[in-house]
Order: sequence, then structure tokens, then C-alpha cells
Amino acid sequence: MKRYPRNMTGYGADRPDASWPGKAKIAVQFVLNYEEGGENCLLHGDAQSEAFLSDIAGAAPWSGQRHWNMESIYDYGARAGFWRLHRLFTGAGIPLTIYGVATALARNPEQVEAMKDAGWEIASHGLKWVEHKDMPEEEERAAIAEAVRLHTEVVGDRPRGWYTGRSSLNTVRLVAEEGGFDYISDTYDDDLPHWMEFGDRDQLIIPYTLEANDMRFATAPGYITGEQFFTYLKDAFDVLYAEGAAGKPAMMNIGLHCRLIGRPGKLAGLKRFLDYIKGFEAVWTPRRIDIARHWTETHPHKRSERPSLMAKDRFVDLFGGVFEHSPWIAERAFDLELGPAHDSAAGLHNALCRMFRSASSAERLGVLTAHPDLAGKLATAKRLTDESTAEQASAGLDALTDAERARFTELNVAYVARHGFPFIIAVRDHDKSGILSAFEQRLAAATDAEFDVACRQVERIARLRLEDML
Repeated sequence: MKRYPRNMTGYGADRPDASWPGKAKIAVQFVLNYEEGGENCLLHGDAQSEAFLSDIAGAAPWSGQRHWNMESIYDYGARAGFWRLHRLFTGAGIPLTIYGVATALARNPEQVEAMKDAGWEIASHGLKWVEHKDMPEEEERAAIAEAVRLHTEVVGDRPRGWYTGRSSLNTVRLVAEEGGFDYISDTYDDDLPHWMEFGDRDQLIIPYTLEANDMRFATAPGYITGEQFFTYLKDAFDVLYAEGAAGKPAMMNIGLHCRLIGRPGKLAGLKRFLDYIKGFEAVWTPRRIDIARHWTETHPHKRSERPSLMAKDRFVDLFGGVFEHSPWIAERAFDLELGPAHDSAAGLHNALCRMFRSASSAERLGVLTAHPDLAGKLATAKRLTDESTAEQASAGLDALTDAERARFTELNVAYVARHGFPFIIAVRDHDKSGILSAFEQRLAAATDAEFDVACRQVERIARLRLEDML
């Protein structure tokens, strides 16, 4: 089976109503990453110094050496930046979610105590603030377990949320398999929470952000002034708030770091944003765990049978009749690169139609000739497929007068004699008079053109059938 695992469909064109508490038009969620004391450092047993997310332009890791300047910048985050942010958010009455690196939390007990006293959520940010992309799976699994153990020991409660950040391809699956997390945030793929399935576990995902994030102060292109940060946050908020006012509330993530936004000039932009959103009604500023609990209660996951994960026999059994009496189309479609995008009516229809369109003219003609005459002998003898029976009944073709039945018979005979295949139309798109009118018009068309029209009608019928099934 060629299967494509990435999900680029999500909620699609019509995302669900988040139904935030208090009928909020937007959920604005602030994350403070606490990494100071968990970064790459020889003192922490690492082979090189840290080089990521600091005010040192063009920083590179120093192999086998401590980097005094880098260490002192991280120290600023713990010594000064954290407390400035603590005063700002406790003063504003807005709770934070902390992404806490376990080893950093262990080295900063006073800050941990302040987080807990403020009622902030302390989620896990992994064992160490290091790169995981090349970490063997079993080593990463062990690091996740140790992060949970150490976090629980230091904080007093196990973490219910997880974000690695510098993750591997295995991270989300491994964290889900750990089994104790209400949510995982190692994705950036949506404006709303969503569910992923890992074996028997339904795992809630609360996506994070790398753009409404003060890390842009340390990357290029990025923010230079606090005013730029404020402007970006304001614009994002305005767009999402307007969407919420129109009935589709979403979630705005904002990512912060003690050593970055904790600097006075940068913090000014964040403070302006907090003051700005105070002027709006129906703004919810929860912790991530609050979002997780709300989503789990309001939008619980419902498993369904997914075409892209079916065995071939099951796939063909279910979808082999979508194109009338032509299971070979489903058999060929099964061998395509199917994925989550094909688990909807639109997606699966596209896969089936690709096989129909790429078939030979003789094969497509066989699909056309497999269709019954409209209101013909098979219908009278009740020998239509269930799908065809329901479709013809939807347009009243199962209750014709004698005169109408005679007219359909006359047209059927004339159409097949002229074109060599039955007249095909998606009857659910028409009423009885509309079908008769189309019948009379298409009877006179050139056969090549009518062949194309009939094929498009076959595809339309297939789409309607799939909408019923999915």
C-alpha cells in the first residue's frame, strides 16, 4: 500500500464552531517557554554550547567549550526576564502555560514556586532543550519518560501537556504512546485543536506557533522593535476576532521566552498588546490545559472507518459499486498514494475519477453500458442496484404514468441506437421534466461530445453516492 501520512485537509472549508466558554469570539493563549538551565552546555553534559534563540547574532555552537556570553544571556532570562513577565501577567490577571524543560525547572526552584502560586499550568518542554531530530527512537522514548519523572519530582504533579519544539519525526507518536498527556503541541498545522489516532489512543493536538512568537527577535527575518511585535500580534488578533464575530471562533497562540521578550524594549510591545485586547469583549485567555479540557468535553473524538486505512478487500467491497458494476475502478484506486485527504467524499471521488479518466475508451464505454436505462425494463422488473433504485425514485421515475413510461422507452431506444450507450444523467440534480428535457436535447448531440457528457454524469453520480456513504 502506498499511503501518504500527512494531513493537509484538516477541517476543510467549514471549520467547526469552537464554542469557547462564555461565547468568546477568540481564545488568546500565552505560552512562556522556560528553557534557562536546560540548554546545551558543557555543565549539563553536552558536547557543545548553545547556539539557538539568543541575541547573539550568528551564534554557532562551541564544541568542547563553555560559551560565557551565551550562558549569561540565558541566565538573564531566569534572573530578570522571568520576573518581569511574572509581574506583567499576574498584574493583568492572565494565566500562562509554561513549557518547562525538566532540567531547567530543577535548576530554578524559586521560579517554579512562583509559577505554581500564580496558578499557571506547567507543561513539559522535554528533558533538555536540545535537538532531537537525530536521536534514536528508544533514546527519545527514554528521554520522554525521564522528563515526566523529573518534572513530577520537581513540580509535584506530572505534566498534562507536552511540547518538545526541537522535535524528531517520532516525537508526537512517542509522546502519545506514553499515554498520560491531555494534549501535545508539536504541530503548527491549524488554528484549532484537533485529534490524531495512535493505535488505540485518541490524542488531542493543540497546535503551537512559530510566527506570533518572540523567537522572531532572534531570527531573520524577524522583529527589531517591540512595536513590530505589537503590530503583528494586533493584526493577527484583529483577523481572528473578526472571524469569531462571524461565527467561527479560533485560537491565537503567542509564544514567549524569558530571555527574549523579558528585555524591557521588547516587553513594551507585549504590554501594548495586553492593553489592546482589554478593549474587546468576549476574549478568553485560558491556559492550554483549559483549552484541552474544553475541547475534550465539547468536541470529543469520534472514530470512523477511513478509506485510506482499509484492506483492499474491504475497500473494493464498499466502493466497488460507486461506478456502476465497475469494481475495477476501486481496485485501481486502492493502489494510488491514498492518505487522509482521500477519507472524504471529495478526496475519494477524486481518486476513483482519476482511474476512470485514465482508463481506455473501451473501458469507459463499459462503465457507460453498465448503467441501466432510465425507467426501463430493469427498473420495472426491480433488478436495479439499490443505488440506482433510490436515485431513480428520487426524481419520481418509479411512479410514471403510462404515457410517461412510453416516452422514456421511446427515448431510451432512440438514444442507444444513435450513441451506442444508455442515456446517463445524475437524476438527483433534476426533476422529471428536467430529465425529459435533457434527454430530448442530448439525443441529437454528436456521439463524441455525448460520450464526454455521459462520462461527466457518471462522475457526478459517483460523487453523490460517496456523499451518502461518507
